[in-house]
Amino acid sequence: MAVVRLTDVVKTYGAMQVVHGVSLDVQDGEFIVLVGPSGCGKSTLLRMIAGLESISGGDVVIGDEIVNDLPPKERNIAMVFQNYALYPHMRVSQNMGFSLRLAGRPRAEIDREVGRAAKILDLESLLDRYPKELSGGQRQRVAMGRAIVRDPQVFLFDEPLSNLDAMLRVAMRGEIKALHQRLQTTTIYVTHDQIEAMTMADRIVVMRNGRIEQVGTPIELYDMPANTFVATFIGSPAMNLLAGKVALDGGAPRLRDATGRPTWPLPGAAAALGEGRPVTLGIRPESLVIAPGGVAATVVVTEPTGAETHIVMESGGVHITGVFRERRNYRPGDTLQVTVAPEACHLFDPGSGARIPIDTAA
Repeated sequence: MAVVRLTDVVKTYGAMQVVHGVSLDVQDGEFIVLVGPSGCGKSTLLRMIAGLESISGGDVVIGDEIVNDLPPKERNIAMVFQNYALYPHMRVSQNMGFSLRLAGRPRAEIDREVGRAAKILDLESLLDRYPKELSGGQRQRVAMGRAIVRDPQVFLFDEPLSNLDAMLRVAMRGEIKALHQRLQTTTIYVTHDQIEAMTMADRIVVMRNGRIEQVGTPIELYDMPANTFVATFIGSPAMNLLAGKVALDGGAPRLRDATGRPTWPLPGAAAALGEGRPVTLGIRPESLVIAPGGVAATVVVTEPTGAETHIVMESGGVHITGVFRERRNYRPGDTLQVTVAPEACHLFDPGSGARIPIDTAA
């Protein structure tokens, strides 16, 4: 196991810069997830750690060694790809032991390490099969087994579950997390799926346009997003964002919407921001409550999911989404009244998108 440290890491392709001075410390044994939209630089960053992409600037440290100029085979890392990358003409056991054979390890050691990995991943009955005889989930487990036998300092996963169906992705998420808990190997995992990030990570690194937007535990990012990008990227359905101004309605701060009405309640500390201060109000869908005296909203779409009901509503010309545990049977055009507890609200600056620390506004 080892720490991984990135210091001002840059990647350019000609005149185009795709990673902009990224710095990150990954602790020994930590499970870090890099998440962000397609093209944000997360896979490029992972490939630079692996040595599959050259570094245009900065340093990558694995353990106590700067590895900028080391080839991948000398970095003591193991990478699991999206497409499995198994040799079709080799049996499962041969695929898993290939790197050890390439390194000239004794046959007894190869068999021992392959057997150990197969037991961990429940592949013992599949060792004599070829990849074409396996399901997608089994192939991914073989790819993970091939990484385990190398006993690396760091595991790198590049969207390993993207090719699997929804049910299998859920199962494989649990398997990878259980594997990490057993081996305690430093792991860096790339995905565009924020549900994977939330359920698997010790800490999440949210990226956009080649930069880190925020680093924190899943709950930290969910409860205290640094800006509107993180707020809407983490959480499903996404956080509702409502533009308006602070209104002091009888001393209690509310959001004044585009029509001039004081509507949604704001935390008491928001009063210190001052009457008329432009803000963006963030409300998690599950924080909305249907209650008399709330903000009037017209039902647009009702989506029952079984355990929850998702309702898309229109209020003041803006669509908002609510998630309710109760089973609701509203029809399009129905009017309801919804509100939110002030302490569940988030405030952001409309210009920068940065979080306004309303807990210290007073």
